Amino acid sequence: MASKKNATDRYASRGVSSSKEEVHAAVDKLDRGLFPNAFCKITKDYLTGSKSKCNVIHSDGSGTKSIIAYLYFKETNDASVFRGISQDSIVMNIDDLLCIGALEGIVISNTVNRNAVNFPAKALAELIGGAEDFTNKLCKLGVKTYSGGGETADVGDLTGSVVVDSCAVAVLDRKKVLMPDGIDAGLSIVGLASFGKAKYEDFENSGIGSNGLTSARHDMLSPYYRKKYPETYDANTPKSLVYCGPYKLEDKLPESDMTVGEALLSPTRTYAPVIAKIVKKHPKLIKGIIHCSGGGQTKCMRFGKSVHFIKNNLFTPPPIFRAIQRASKTSTQEMYKVYNMGHRMEIYCKPSDAQKVIDIAKSFGIEAKIVGRTEPSKRKDGKNHLTLSANGEEIKYVQS
Repeated sequence: MASKKNATDRYASRGVSSSKEEVHAAVDKLDRGLFPNAFCKITKDYLTGSKSKCNVIHSDGSGTKSIIAYLYFKETNDASVFRGISQDSIVMNIDDLLCIGALEGIVISNTVNRNAVNFPAKALAELIGGAEDFTNKLCKLGVKTYSGGGETADVGDLTGSVVVDSCAVAVLDRKKVLMPDGIDAGLSIVGLASFGKAKYEDFENSGIGSNGLTSARHDMLSPYYRKKYPETYDANTPKSLVYCGPYKLEDKLPESDMTVGEALLSPTRTYAPVIAKIVKKHPKLIKGIIHCSGGGQTKCMRFGKSVHFIKNNLFTPPPIFRAIQRASKTSTQEMYKVYNMGHRMEIYCKPSDAQKVIDIAKSFGIEAKIVGRTEPSKRKDGKNHLTLSANGEEIKYVQS
C-alpha cells in the first residue's frame, strides 16, 4: 500500500485536493449566515423579504466526470452519455440542499463551458435535454425542482473538452430547516447505500458519485487515452500520473457485471425521494443529514461541536472502489477521505428511530443500515474527530 503522504502527493500533483483545506480556510472566515452550523449557508430572505423565510443558493457540478463522458463519446460517437452528466451536476446540488430540508420550489440554472471544436452541437443538445428531463423526474419523485435556464459558454482557451455546472436557489420556511444547530452526541448514523438499483432508477449504480474522478480516471484508465486525447489533461501534470491505469473503458470491471466505463460513468444517485418520504412520515425524526461528497466519509467532522463520530459497521466497498484502490495503491485512510466507499448519504437520528429510516430506504430498493454512532469528544482541544473501521484497520481522523 502507498503511504498517506505518497497518496496525497498523487492528488496534489494532479491539481486536486481531497480535503479542500485551503478552500475551507478561506470560506470559514466569511459570514456563515442565519444558521452557522447548517450543512449549507442559509441567508435572510432577500428574495421576498419575509421574516419567516430564508434563502439558499448553491453551486456544484459534475467535476471531471464530464471528461470520462467525453472520452466515451469520442470513442463511440454516442452523445447520450452526457444525459448522465446532467444528472450528476444537478444531484450534487439537490442532495446538498436535502441536508437542510429544501424539498420544493428549487430553481436550477445550468452552465456548460465547452470547447466548441471538440464538443459539438449534438453533445450539447443531450446535456441540455438531459437536465430538463431530470428536473421533470425530480418533480414526479416529490422534490419540486424547475429549470431556470442557463448559459453555454464557448471557452476553448479554458477547456479542451467540457465542464458542466449547476446553480440551485430556493426559498424555505425557517422553521423547516434541518440541522440548524449541527449534530449532537448520542445519535445513530444510518448510511444509505450508493450502489445497487433503486426503484426510481433505470440502471445499476456502481456508487461512484461525482467526487474523486480526477484520480479515478487517471489511475484506472490506460495510457491509450493520454496519447489519443491530450486535450483531456493538464500538460503540466507528470506523465507518470496521467492515464496510468490498466483499463480501457470497454474492459470488464473485476467482480462486477459492469464495464469500467459504465462504472465510472454511473450517474450520481439522488436520495431525494427517500428524504422526502422520511420528512413527510416522520417530521421530527431527522437530527442531521450529511451528504458524503467532498471529503468522503470524513465530511461529517465539519458539523456539530465536540463530537466523536464512530463508524464501525460500514458497507463493504463496491467493486469500483476496490478496483481504484488496487490500481492506485492508495491507502485505506485516503480512500475513505476521497470517496464515499459505499454510502453517500447519512441520516443522524435517535437510535430508536433508525429502523424507520432503514425501512423507508428499503421501500425504494436502497440498502441501508446503522453504520455508526456519535459520542461526546474527549479531546482536550474539543475538536470533532472520527474513528473509522475498514479493511481490518481502525483509522482516526481529526477536524482540521
